[in-house]
Amino acid sequence: MPEIAWTVTQMRAGERIVINPELIAAYQAASSPHSVRALKSDLEAFDLWCRRTNRVALPATPKIVADYLDARAGQGAKPASLGRYKASIAKIHQLLDLKDPTQAELIKLRLRAIRREKGTSQRQARPLRFKGPVKDVERDKPRGINVRALLEACADDLPGLRDRALLSVAYDSGLRASELVAVCVEHIIEALDPEARLLAIPRSKGDQEGEGATAFLSPRSVRAIAAWTDAASIRSGPLFRRVQVRRYTARAAVQGRPIDSISAREIWDLRKTLSRPAVPARVEYDLGSAALHPGSIGPIFRAIVQRAFDRGALDDLTSDDLARLLKGISAHSTRVGLNQDLFASGEDLAGIMDALRWKSPRMPLAYNRNLAAEQGAAGRLMAKIS
Repeated sequence: MPEIAWTVTQMRAGERIVINPELIAAYQAASSPHSVRALKSDLEAFDLWCRRTNRVALPATPKIVADYLDARAGQGAKPASLGRYKASIAKIHQLLDLKDPTQAELIKLRLRAIRREKGTSQRQARPLRFKGPVKDVERDKPRGINVRALLEACADDLPGLRDRALLSVAYDSGLRASELVAVCVEHIIEALDPEARLLAIPRSKGDQEGEGATAFLSPRSVRAIAAWTDAASIRSGPLFRRVQVRRYTARAAVQGRPIDSISAREIWDLRKTLSRPAVPARVEYDLGSAALHPGSIGPIFRAIVQRAFDRGALDDLTSDDLARLLKGISAHSTRVGLNQDLFASGEDLAGIMDALRWKSPRMPLAYNRNLAAEQGAAGRLMAKIS
């Protein structure tokens, strides 16, 4: 039984619900795994609230849905999240051939009131730009958290080579986390520039039907990928994989020390040691065969930034600066950073949308809102008269 159908059978229902397994299966086949997981999660949360408040989840009335959205808003949910919850409730009613309660005027008015109270702006991931927060991407020196310094600070051991290739490809391509971990060696193809490569993107968030797209990989990324794959002996399959590190400390041999010369507390450890030879300190790496999980990309980026700071590569930042800035770093930071660097370099909206495979101008415009204000007419005037 498809997982959505199983979830429906567990939900609190006020009348007999007829499930069409073929329709549910068709929906799951036509949807991305992420969309299916999101719907299942939203339905389980809605059903749990209905059980706690003694309400009926299926079929839901407009008042039940409106009260649920109010409750989630009271718990801190943003308007964008509330819109998703509403859409999930509508979708399951459609799949079960039930009247959609979310079209009622009551729900539209409740959501409008929440938007007026909370506003509709969303927190943006802190951008990881190539030279950091600079005006002139070509001439200004790097400052703050910048991709150039992060790449140079990556170590030359196996985890460092992986991280350098991961960060470089993420910035060049502007891929989302789910798209980045889906990159395989076979997706890297020749480009007109013999030192560069193209990255075939079979499927993305905005391309659920698999029309495909292509991104450019700079010579910098090509070198980083080659160093990583050579060191990890990766010839095919997922490009970015887990690297588990095992560190062993040095152990010296015990010579000429009788057992009766030490305390009873030490005897067990010494007996274990006496028969074992001395060994030098060493590090071993365990390379996974599967791709990284999308949820690991943000923590990896934050770890790269922290290590770069610890090694003195971000010397214009204080520890307080770092703590504040790290909170905004996520898997989306390289996509936002590339978006802003393209804008700062003078690329028009059409070029930015093409490079980052946007279907709508809404998000690239939102990402560039602050830069646009600074470089707009008022910003240019203030720079002249200051």
